Amino acid sequence: MPRRSSNAPSNPVVATIDIGTTSARCILFAKDGTEVAKHQIEYSTSASEAPETSSNTDQYRRRSSLMRHNEPIFTAEGVAISITDNVEIENNAASLGPTLRFPQPGWVECMPVHILANAVECLVACLITLRKINQNPDIKIKYKVKCIGIANMRETTLIWHRKTGKPLCNGITWTDTRTAQIVEHLEHMTDKETKEALHSKTGLPLSTYFSAAKVRWLLDNDDQIREEYESGEGNLMFGTVDTWLIYHLTKERSYVTDVTNASRTSFMNLETHDYDDELFEFWGIDRDKIHFPKIVSSSEHYGSFAAPNLSHLGFHNKITQDAYDMLKTIYNVPICGCLGDQSASLVGQMAVKPGSAKCTYGTGCFLLYNTGTRKLVSDHGALTTFGFWFPHLDGDDGEPHFALEGSVAVAGSIIQWLRDNLKLIDNAKDIGPLASQVDNSGGVVFIPAFSGLYAPYWDRGARGTIFGMTQYTSSSHIARAALEGVCFQVRAILRAMSEDAGGSKDFLEEAMTTQSEKSPLSTLAVDGGMSKADEVLQIQADILGPCVSVKRAENAECTALGAAIAAGLGLKDPNERLWKNFDDVIESLSGKDGDANVFKAKLPDADRRKNWKRWEKAIERARGWLDEDRDD
Repeated sequence: MPRRSSNAPSNPVVATIDIGTTSARCILFAKDGTEVAKHQIEYSTSASEAPETSSNTDQYRRRSSLMRHNEPIFTAEGVAISITDNVEIENNAASLGPTLRFPQPGWVECMPVHILANAVECLVACLITLRKINQNPDIKIKYKVKCIGIANMRETTLIWHRKTGKPLCNGITWTDTRTAQIVEHLEHMTDKETKEALHSKTGLPLSTYFSAAKVRWLLDNDDQIREEYESGEGNLMFGTVDTWLIYHLTKERSYVTDVTNASRTSFMNLETHDYDDELFEFWGIDRDKIHFPKIVSSSEHYGSFAAPNLSHLGFHNKITQDAYDMLKTIYNVPICGCLGDQSASLVGQMAVKPGSAKCTYGTGCFLLYNTGTRKLVSDHGALTTFGFWFPHLDGDDGEPHFALEGSVAVAGSIIQWLRDNLKLIDNAKDIGPLASQVDNSGGVVFIPAFSGLYAPYWDRGARGTIFGMTQYTSSSHIARAALEGVCFQVRAILRAMSEDAGGSKDFLEEAMTTQSEKSPLSTLAVDGGMSKADEVLQIQADILGPCVSVKRAENAECTALGAAIAAGLGLKDPNERLWKNFDDVIESLSGKDGDANVFKAKLPDADRRKNWKRWEKAIERARGWLDEDRDD
């Protein structure tokens, strides 16, 4: 092919690397939100079998993945994929093993180098697709990667060696509960005044959820890390997944974390946007013995892209010259956007104005309510966190934005449980039709507290419970009650947030606090796997009531899109940005679907109130289950 002239027109695209708990993906977004290229790797786990016998073979490519030891990856033949054929599954049978591991009950680990390699493979796959598009003579305007954004699972804790860059342990993911004894001990040993002071500083309760307890556990229990720590040589480097990726994907070896990730560590003071000595003292950590990344905004130039040397990090698979050539095409491209996954979803849903809210139905369920520049410390079970910080924008848009967050531990995973454990359905997509075979749950209430209750209840002793079954109860009633169990918790979180924001706890019967100065919050923006089912969203709308409608995202990849927006706004010169400001973002990305994805309550108010009271009664009976067991 002849080389095109240097003055040929080009469309800028943003490359987003999105690292989730169970998958990695890269998407190239154009200014209007079009996905120009996409590639995804679904992780196998230490608890799963090799995927060859999976029932959804027709949905995924079966090809050698990066887990096949000492075999080439990143070949043109292997990853020169079409935009509609963009998912692969890790080969669990390979010698390097899976990215996600469950070594003991309650332990959930990830392999840091695998995460990095997965990210690079997805990026290379997208670049090869981009090359094929640009070499198509029928396409007049070519695409060029302008900047890179990162979205990542939060709280997950990694520690690596300053001299080698190699991880010193497996990463401890956000869902891991091995730190329960540490947290329980601190709860019992800490007076109420100190707890309140810590909560005010961090916006977070004492919990296994956040990074601090995981660092403490590693210092107490990992011999190699403890020896390095006690040596005082300063070789330990802490980071969450965003820090790990930026460190290894920038030629400057930039050691940073953005505020949305840092605010989930329990080490950061929300007022100062920086680490707090009293917090380190509380967790018994000497900052002279372990390095922590610089806390920066969500949208600025962190460093320039350079391909990592995976073999130096102990990753022994071969990387082909074609892959390196692809990565050279984006050498020096700025990495200038970074958001924790839930904040990224908030931005991707364009819930960027104070008072707007979004809910993501993933493995768990996460609801964020944008409080703008106001830091609200919740008294009703929600967490206070950073929504985003885009400092190059004008006025309040450029100030750090806070959010109240509520999380439901079990959401999409309840569907997996109904499928795999109870065998009620063959495929996840069957849950909606099964639940819709009945008009209501027949009096059944399902509390899906498999690992305790999260916001706004925060009860580790609760366990999954089904109430109200009779001989009349069918699989459809149980399926519907399971979906309702997720949706009731979303309502509970919204009620708690309304009280924190100064509204009435009965705002769902009235109206919520202002989304802008002119109009009340009337819409809950939703995304994630469960949101694809109309039946689920109608149940959610019925449970919320007539004052709040439910609107499904027009772009299914809200998390990746949010990180793309952060990167696209990350350059100081507005003429160099992909989008100039929030107005430009909203105008460029808003679709024309109208009310096609909007769901409004149909259930009579009396029935809705009766169902809510029944839910609250069931919650009280499910709480403290393990505590009662211990008393025996």
